[in-house]
Amino acid sequence: MIEVKGLTHAFGEKVVLNGVDLSVPENTIMGLVGINGAGKSTLLRLLAGVYLPLYGSISYDGVGPEVAETRQKIFFLPDDPYYTTWMTPASLFQFYSAFYPQIDPKAYEELLRAYDVDMKGKMRNFSKGMRRQVFIALALAIKPRYLLLDEAFDGLDPLSRKLFKDAIISFVEQEHTTVIIASHSLRELEDFCDSFVLLDNNRIKHQGDIAQHVGSYCKFELAFREPVEEAAFEHLPVLAVNVRERFVQIVLEGDSEQMRQELEKLSPAVMDEMPLDFEEMFIHDVQKKKGAEK
Repeated sequence: MIEVKGLTHAFGEKVVLNGVDLSVPENTIMGLVGINGAGKSTLLRLLAGVYLPLYGSISYDGVGPEVAETRQKIFFLPDDPYYTTWMTPASLFQFYSAFYPQIDPKAYEELLRAYDVDMKGKMRNFSKGMRRQVFIALALAIKPRYLLLDEAFDGLDPLSRKLFKDAIISFVEQEHTTVIIASHSLRELEDFCDSFVLLDNNRIKHQGDIAQHVGSYCKFELAFREPVEEAAFEHLPVLAVNVRERFVQIVLEGDSEQMRQELEKLSPAVMDEMPLDFEEMFIHDVQKKKGAEK
């Protein structure tokens, strides 16, 4: 289990994380979300031991990431991983073998074949997506106890994303690995992760099960016989509302049946409940926060 307590970090006078507390259970996939600058990459680097926290603590089964034995159980794949101009997938494997003696050459080669990547090709000539595929194969071949991924879907085509997601799920089931993945692709995370953490304003704003969190909101489209004003919905727990004369689209926080009963009191001519996904909920939440700050 990963335990984070009172984690605070800053770059100069700019505080990036402030008093973050987090527990990540074993054998799980957790999504890390937030707008640009929310601190996702910084948190991953702190978890990996790349940065030392200003205050607070990080532990893996009670041991900090600064301990060599613990570091060998962690693999961190940043958004823009390092490689030299002369490296090939084969030489990259040899380089990381010095740090991770448990790395599995057979698994690495099989994954690269699945991605149709040339083991002897110069990585400088690869596209961003192909380089990402190489490092994903490397991460899975290392079989770490803890896998930290930053924007892992970036540059991958739809087929590569599916292969990657299937490989991660299988990897977690077989190796009992804990995965933390930061991504802007929230639709990818929704059907992939067991839980999520939302970073906002230097802190954790929400965390928990994605399905349960999305299920705590509901979305409706309504049509009225006469034009309505946005003020007609002020008494409701509104996350977002769009009024176009007689037509309204509204996202509410609360049980959908209870919200339906409240909306019926406004006598709409037509009312339909619409699907709401994690990404849309996140966008509405951020927009509401920005509006409140103005």
